[in-house]
Amino acid sequence: MEAGTQSIDGIEAIDDIKAIERVVATVERTQRDKDAEGFLALFRPDALWTTGQGKVLLGLDAIAEFTRAVLPQAVWDGDVTYEVIHTQFLRPDVAAVKVRQVYHSAEGETEGAPLYVMTKQQDGRWLLHACQNTEVRSG
Repeated sequence: MEAGTQSIDGIEAIDDIKAIERVVATVERTQRDKDAEGFLALFRPDALWTTGQGKVLLGLDAIAEFTRAVLPQAVWDGDVTYEVIHTQFLRPDVAAVKVRQVYHSAEGETEGAPLYVMTKQQDGRWLLHACQNTEVRSG
């Protein structure tokens, strides 16, 4: 098993880990592309999202309203990367996923440390369920 992952009842869940990593990669792509609808497709209807600035959004409707207003107008002069650094299965269908989010720009890098609680749906898809984004501050 790779570092940063935890097994489910002693059985490595490679397919689930890869599926979770694909969701995080889609978060990265949709943020880069300012693709609000692609981003919103990653959430459960009853999701909870707390932004990096501490705004609490309850439910997909609130997340959608915020995302559609903010993401298309977001301005950054560099690139953003998302890397899964740890996946811990709380149950076979629930995972806590720690992500390293880095904005690369000419002025330097800034970092975020999102935590995504993801749940596996009956159709096998993993979706964002409860998420907290936290800015990493130096010092």
